[in-house]
Amino acid sequence: MATIAQRSVLEVLRLSAAYLSDHGSDSARLDAEMLMAHALAIRRLDVYLQFDRPLDAEKLGLVRELVRRRGRGEPIAYIIGTREFFSRTFMVTPDVLIPRPETETLVEAVLDRARTNPAPRIADFGTGSGCIGVTLAAEIPGAHIVAVDASEEALVVARHNALLHEVGERVAFAHGDWATAVDGRFDVAVSNPPYVTSAELAALERNVRDFEPAHALHGGGDGLDAYRALLATLPEHVGPGALIALEVDPRRAQAVAALVKARLLAVDVEVVDDLARRPRVVLAEVR
Repeated sequence: MATIAQRSVLEVLRLSAAYLSDHGSDSARLDAEMLMAHALAIRRLDVYLQFDRPLDAEKLGLVRELVRRRGRGEPIAYIIGTREFFSRTFMVTPDVLIPRPETETLVEAVLDRARTNPAPRIADFGTGSGCIGVTLAAEIPGAHIVAVDASEEALVVARHNALLHEVGERVAFAHGDWATAVDGRFDVAVSNPPYVTSAELAALERNVRDFEPAHALHGGGDGLDAYRALLATLPEHVGPGALIALEVDPRRAQAVAALVKARLLAVDVEVVDDLARRPRVVLAEVR
């Protein structure tokens, strides 16, 4: 990028945004603001309150490196190490999928139905960063969560987030594949499993395809492999009245709903739309 030595915050911000725009960012100004705020350890709002602040060589070098990383396609969340989810800040690393806004629909759907139970036992399968399980623990003070993941590295991140949000005493962690990693029955089984098909994986945007963990994205040839694996291990862990909540690709919502009915039999199934009115969550109540 252009030389930015001995320039003010505002000048560097403009140069950074121009560089990111030239390198494919469709949110170049926002990206530049977030990277500047991270480099200076200030709030994004303060970037403009300190617009005439001169940057020394150390800060200039840091901004330049962060901007170059973003220019190569690395997601902002991995660069700054955090992502907002359900009005909370979660640590993220390249070992976990970056939380998406649409996953909040999954959390809201569970909260709408689980809050009537003062102390639900909840299993979060494929927890990743822990954003789902930790949020449910924070929103339901009496809830007890078991967060499951096949990646030990992901569980390290999830543990950090449970402690960060002061729910560590009510969130347990289990390393393994789906419900084979847990014992007993649960009132709620929730999951945002991998659902990108093999063909779709290669066509993803580079910031997803080249940086986020493929095992957290790839759902097999038809995008349903993870659902099959979870549902095959789940029946003995959910009794009458239990809720199963699954995030889905809107294009495959009905296929997942049909799979749940076929694998669990005695269930009432509902599909919930996200804010964009796309089918996003399959809910099943065991009869």
